Order: sequence, then structure tokens, then C-alpha cells
Amino acid sequence: MAKRIMLGGREVGEGCLPYFIAEIGINHNGDLNIAKRLIDASFAIGWDCVKFQKRTPDIAVPEAQKNVPRQTPWGEMTYLEYKKRIEFGKEEYDYIDAYCREKPISWSASPWDIPSLEFLLRYDIPFIKLASATNGNTEIIKRACESGKPVIMSTGMSTQEELDKAVSVLEDFSNGNYALLHTNSVYPAPIDGLNLRYIQTLKKRYGCVVGYSGHEQNLEPTVAAVTLGADIVERHVTLSHEMWGTDQKASLEINAMYMLYHRCIDIGQMLGDGEKQLGEGEMQVRKKLRVE
Repeated sequence: MAKRIMLGGREVGEGCLPYFIAEIGINHNGDLNIAKRLIDASFAIGWDCVKFQKRTPDIAVPEAQKNVPRQTPWGEMTYLEYKKRIEFGKEEYDYIDAYCREKPISWSASPWDIPSLEFLLRYDIPFIKLASATNGNTEIIKRACESGKPVIMSTGMSTQEELDKAVSVLEDFSNGNYALLHTNSVYPAPIDGLNLRYIQTLKKRYGCVVGYSGHEQNLEPTVAAVTLGADIVERHVTLSHEMWGTDQKASLEINAMYMLYHRCIDIGQMLGDGEKQLGEGEMQVRKKLRVE
């Protein structure tokens, strides 16, 4: 039987429609109204889930980065202060949880540390997403698996040996309830560094559900990824590329979200089953054109 997992109440995997994750991430810049507008757009277009990022900045920010000065829309501050400035807390996530349930649209977030994972598990989220920056953290992978929720892990920033080690933890603790996302973690990712055929390599090597987290600036690579078998599509989303923030340029604006969704959802029907077919439509044309 084809490998599938359950995400947000529906099957995802071979033979299913792709599962679309709108990665709001930190593109909200700490503004709940921006987050709401992106939730509204994702729901209206038909994406399955919106996703955020959750950090405990004192833990998640590397020591060497904490005191680096950063120019921000709120003035110059240290990198640590900036991360605290844009971080959503319980009040915001309580609101996001209620707002998404009213739509309804699923939501989740990527925990960058154990306290953030524990925070997210207070909510009825459909899966835990582990970012490429945490796929070398054995403890957080293990704890995410032990939650009993599906785990989706990005594969960027890692060697094949490192990825084998991370997947072995998923195998040991998730009971096979996981998916991998191929990605290039450069923002925006260069076209010649996307290596989309690795999607098929991941499926063969691990026998799991595999998706694609795209950081390129256009749509075609993600469409190609779905054609190559990506079962999950994750793309960063934004109200405007001109907004302040490191991820905005590698994100989809709302009109591009719409175009990408509609370019991808019919690919399964286009590809068919690989067997020669002669349908009723062709038979009618045959009767008109072929002398038999």
C-alpha cells in the first residue's frame, strides 16, 4: 500500500492531493493584524494550513548572535531584542487558535527549542514541523515524536549522513508517522541549487511521505516538485515583497499563492496512471478521422 499519513483530518501521500502549508513564519513582524490577513488569504484560496515559528529567544538565538546590532523598523536593537520584539506569545496564539477554528483552517508552528515545543502542544495542532535549523537536534526530534502527532521535518542544512541520523530518530520514536520536506535553506534559493530530483531519492531511501519546502522566488520549481512526487507543498507567504524582514523576498504574495495552488492541484490528473488509454473523446475523433 502507498505510504500515507493523516494531516488535519485528511490523508496525505501517494495518490492524494498535495497538502498546502502557508508558512507565515515571522513575516507578520509581530503584528497580529498582518497574521490575520495572511490567514484570511490562505483560507480563501484553499490552502490546508498556516504555519508560524515559535522560539524562546534566550534559548534559540545562538550566543554569537545575541548582541549583534540590528537595524529594524523599531530602531537599532540587538538581534536578541529584535527576536523578542516579533515573537508571538500565549495571548496571540490563543487568538490565532480561535480565529483559525472559526474559518476553519488548520494551523501549526515550528518549535525551535523544547519550551516552545511544550508550548505548542497545549493546542490541538495537526502536526509538529521541525525546521532545517533543528533537524540536527536529537532531543527535539525525539520529543516531537513522543507527542503522538505527525512530525514533518525539513532536510536543509544537512549532509546525507546527518540526515540518516535524524531519520533514524524519527523511525525509532514516531512509529512511521512522519514526512520529510526537501529544501534548500538559502533565502531566496538559487535555481541551480534546488536539486529537485532529490525528492525521488528521499522517497526511495526512506519510504516515507515526502514534500517540498520552496524558498525560490518563482513558481515553476514548486510545480516541478509536485510533478516529481512532492506530497506536501510549503511556501513562505507575505502581503508584499517590499515589507521589512529577511524572509519576505523568498515568499509568495497572495496572487502568487492563488496561481501556485491552481497550477498544482490538477497535476495528478494530468500525469494519469502511465497505462495506454483510449477514452470516449478520442474514440469520437477517431470515428471522424480514421479510415478503417
